[in-house]
Amino acid sequence: MILRLARVDDLPALYKLYRTVCEHLKSEGMEQWSWGKYPNKEIIEEDVRAGRLYCLYGEQGMIISVAVGTETTPAYENVNWLFGVRPGVFHRLAVHPDLQDRGLGRKAFADVESILVYLGCDSLRCDAGEDNSRAARFYASMGLRKVGTVKRADRKVPYCCYEKRLTENCPLLPIRMHPSFRGGKLTPWGGDKLRSVYGKDIAEVPTGESLEVSCIPGLESTDDAGNKLPDLIARFGSKFAGRYEFEPFPLLLKIIDAREALSVQVHPDDTYAGEHEGGKLGKTEAWLILDAPEGSELTYGIKPGTDLRTLQEACENGPAVEPLLRRVPVKPGDVCYIPAGCVHAIGAGIMLYEIQQSSDITYRFYDWNRKDANGKGRELHLAQALAVTDLSLAPDPIPAPSIPVARVLDKPYFTLDLLNPTEASPVHVPHIRDFGLLTALSGALCLEWEGKSRSLSVGESLYIPNAAPSLTLRGAGRAALSMPRAR
Repeated sequence: MILRLARVDDLPALYKLYRTVCEHLKSEGMEQWSWGKYPNKEIIEEDVRAGRLYCLYGEQGMIISVAVGTETTPAYENVNWLFGVRPGVFHRLAVHPDLQDRGLGRKAFADVESILVYLGCDSLRCDAGEDNSRAARFYASMGLRKVGTVKRADRKVPYCCYEKRLTENCPLLPIRMHPSFRGGKLTPWGGDKLRSVYGKDIAEVPTGESLEVSCIPGLESTDDAGNKLPDLIARFGSKFAGRYEFEPFPLLLKIIDAREALSVQVHPDDTYAGEHEGGKLGKTEAWLILDAPEGSELTYGIKPGTDLRTLQEACENGPAVEPLLRRVPVKPGDVCYIPAGCVHAIGAGIMLYEIQQSSDITYRFYDWNRKDANGKGRELHLAQALAVTDLSLAPDPIPAPSIPVARVLDKPYFTLDLLNPTEASPVHVPHIRDFGLLTALSGALCLEWEGKSRSLSVGESLYIPNAAPSLTLRGAGRAALSMPRAR
């Protein structure tokens, strides 16, 4: 260990070091530090007296100083951290400008890690000005992960936050995922409610789909730093995704805004998709109705007694298929399970939560005879749709129970739990198997673990890693939790 605790009699040398480093940063055009404002004598003296400042002398006098401890700053509270329930921090790392790029920073950083492990920390957190490219390169070389940015009222430049695991058994925390969107010509039936109701940053109207948690190529969801979900899985392995460390990611979570009715469609199973769609997964899905006007209906199967020949002839004549569609009424809270082969369509005005296999395969039977501005209808896939349709499927919506934790679905590809905490009665989140996808649906909710917490915005989705700590949901409202089903 090269660092030692700083003493009061080190203060003059510490002031000189920090002043020198501040002048050097300013000469390189960085606004991160300004001696006398931050850092200043009062901060340095407080660090020393609190026993958290470590230092090293060299031929030039004081050459390294860094504050190390377990007290996190308020600015860190809303950062999308992934690592640790017992984090440690370091601040104000200063290396004399004449000795930078000589390996001293690495040695000091190794000491910081050792100190934090000794203090019982399982992870490390720090920050640096967004304009401090030297720090960014250094932290990357030391294995730190960039998390996102924070802004502080007293400083102009945003600060980048970084973190690192310090122990093998370091838990991984739930992280907020940023969705990708399908809109415009891809979802002409969509609207603007993803923005107006849930505050989603959609780029265009109409937008029909918010892919909340997605590994679909080109539509991957990301963390605050822009890291794509497949890359997070590749980097953090089984602790992040359980048995899906090396297997294809199995689920896709969406929120859908259907201003107009969707096309009548059907999805293939794994066998058909594997043989006819280049080895892709099939598509079994489920819907939770979030909002629906009075009198809303879904297409949910084909009317009993209809055979494939009759269905084909009707589809070939466009609107003639409509009398064959099985319509069912739905209301907010209803759950609809849609196995592969079940003909279906979302009705106009409905918003819903959708959990499905991670697949983008859809075969359209019929699109209500709609035409675009050029008089052209959407592409249909009648041959494929008829090949995969199971006419025996005619399920009914499941009213959502209002009990604290309700496992509404336990199906071959996923489970769906509805969590209903009250102010008086928080609920324990079910044990996470491989990974969990938690979405806040209504109310004011807060997720807690081992003395830490994070509030949830309505419509926000979190990815819960396999190595997450035990979680409790507090507040008054409803959330949905989806997981891959155990084999």
